[in-house]
Amino acid sequence: MLNGFMLAMWVVHIPAITTRTGVDPAALGTFIVLMATAAIVGMRVAGPLADRFGSRTLVGAAATIGSSAVLGPGLATNPLTLAIALCCFGFGNGALDVSMNTQAVHVERAYGRPIMAAFHALFSGGGLLGSLIGAATLRAGLDARLTLSLAAGAGIVATIALVPCLLRDTNGAESTPEVVEPSRAVSAPRATPNRSRKVLALGVIAFGILLAEGVANDWSTLHMRDHLGADEATAALAFGAFSVTMTAGRFTADRFSGAFGRVAVVRYGTALAALGLTLVMASPWIALTLLGWALTGLGLSGVVPQIFTAAGNLGSATAATDMSKVFGLGYFGLLAGPAVLGWLTLVIPLTATMAVPLVVVLLCCWQAGAVAPTGTVPD
Repeated sequence: MLNGFMLAMWVVHIPAITTRTGVDPAALGTFIVLMATAAIVGMRVAGPLADRFGSRTLVGAAATIGSSAVLGPGLATNPLTLAIALCCFGFGNGALDVSMNTQAVHVERAYGRPIMAAFHALFSGGGLLGSLIGAATLRAGLDARLTLSLAAGAGIVATIALVPCLLRDTNGAESTPEVVEPSRAVSAPRATPNRSRKVLALGVIAFGILLAEGVANDWSTLHMRDHLGADEATAALAFGAFSVTMTAGRFTADRFSGAFGRVAVVRYGTALAALGLTLVMASPWIALTLLGWALTGLGLSGVVPQIFTAAGNLGSATAATDMSKVFGLGYFGLLAGPAVLGWLTLVIPLTATMAVPLVVVLLCCWQAGAVAPTGTVPD
């Protein structure tokens, strides 16, 4: 939730910060890519460190860096200082992504039933809270530097208060058994010789799912406006429909995973998302298009948590490193999806470009068995 809150506090202040630093929209796009690159570096650095020193320690360090760094963009006075501030902020958030999800795997394993999707739902809730508070402070006329200073302070206080409550772990090879799923058990091997192959498979699925999420985030509103001629207020409902069902789905996905297994969440979730994207491409009506985006959000909502749970439970002492690799590929998909569609719109209509996430989601549906727990055969 803290992670989502800090990201939202940066996003809602983008107009004010870019105006003060003299950064135009084109340069902002470059800076966002720079921040994303720093986040990927943070992910790759945090993985081995979490395996060596424990995810609890890394969560504390990364949350402190991320909370402190949110003030950086507020203090920036020119493009160079803004670029440096966004690199620090991106690095902290990338490190927190890996370390907190590694800790979440330990908590879920000890808890005895799936709860990963609920953690991701709280990330969305933190984003909503941050956007509401940020909007309120902007409406009240508070300076961005003051608001971001208060946000940074609140984040550091929350980190100091909460980190002692986390589980101690020295590496990813815990003795606590993985969450039991309704899959057919087979004799578990003493080692996992194909672990690297499975990490790659999980990373590819994460790439595909987050590519589809990135497309929905960046193109749903434009698609509604250009394809159906909707006004801007109506077009904004497309992203709203996706976001609402995405958040709601994450609060319910754990029950589905506990009852039917994580493979079912991925398989039927991606199938539902594919149906939604098909409606988006084929629908000539606003209401049906909104339904399509809502189904897409609902279908994708529980998939990424299952991927991260699978990556963190490969039975090795390098669980955080495995997760950092999966995170990196997934994050790249989140960035690549909108960019690919943007390039394709130069030669084909925007509606036709939606075939890219549709095909990718169907491929992820086909490969859903990759998230099955080690030592089981997916139904």
